[in-house]
Amino acid sequence: MKDKVVLITGGTSGIGRATALEFGRAGAKVAITGRNEARLAETAAELAALGIAHLAIRADVGVETDSERAVAETVAAFGGLDVLINNAGISMRALFRDADLDVIRQLMQTNFFGTVYATKFALPYVTAAKGSIVGISSIAGYRGLPGRTGYSASKFAMHGFLEALRTELLPQGVHVLLACPGFTASNIRNVALAADGQAQGESPRDEGAMMSSEEVARYLLSAVQQRRRDLILTSQGKLTVWLNRLLPGLADKLVLKHFRKEEPDFKL
Repeated sequence: MKDKVVLITGGTSGIGRATALEFGRAGAKVAITGRNEARLAETAAELAALGIAHLAIRADVGVETDSERAVAETVAAFGGLDVLINNAGISMRALFRDADLDVIRQLMQTNFFGTVYATKFALPYVTAAKGSIVGISSIAGYRGLPGRTGYSASKFAMHGFLEALRTELLPQGVHVLLACPGFTASNIRNVALAADGQAQGESPRDEGAMMSSEEVARYLLSAVQQRRRDLILTSQGKLTVWLNRLLPGLADKLVLKHFRKEEPDFKL
C-alpha cells in the first residue's frame, strides 16, 4: 500500500473510518468522503495525528455530481487513484408493509447508485493503475432479510453490478472485491431508517458481541493486498450464505426464526 491512493466513501465513522486509518498506517494516501463536516474534521485530525497523507471531501455519493467531484479532487491532490472503496451506505429497520416507499428509494440511491456513480468516475484511473474496486456489502446481498427489504435489494443490486463489472474488467487486470462483514459494531444500525424514513436511534442489537470495525478493516486491507474475489466475515455469515445456496427452504425458516427472536416488536 506504500504511496497507493485510496478513496473511501463514507469514511467518517464505523468501518469507513477504521479502514481509512488502517490503509493509512499501511502507507496509503487516503481520501475520505462524508456528509457531516464535524465528523470529516474529526477523522481528518486522526489521520493527521498519525502523519497520514489525507484529503477530506464533503460529499454525498448518492448525488452524481458529488461523486464526480470527489474523484476529481482526489486525483488532483494525489495524482491518481489506485483503490476505490465503496463503503457509504444506510440501512433500514421496518417491515415492507409499513415502510414509506421513499425509504426504499433512499436506500437504493445511496447504497446502489452511490456505488455506481463513484465507480464510474473512478474507473479510468483505477484501470490505468490496474488497481482495486471494493464494494462493502452485506450478507443481505446474498440472502434477503426480513425488516430489511430495501437494504437487501440495494445490496443484491450492488452484487450484480460488481460481479458483471469484474467480468468486464478481467482483460484489464482490475481487481474487484465484494466484502461482506456481517454484523459489525458500527453506527449503521443507529442511523438505519425506520418506516417513516427517520433514523431509528439506538440499535436493538448487542454491539459488544459483534466484530469491531477495526478488525473488519484489518481483514479488508489483507483482502485488497491479496486481491481476493470475495470476503465473508463471521461464521454466522458464512453459514447463512452456504445454507441459502444449498437448502433455501430451510434457510427461509431459520432466518425467520432468528429475526423473530432478534426483532420481537415486528411480530413476524
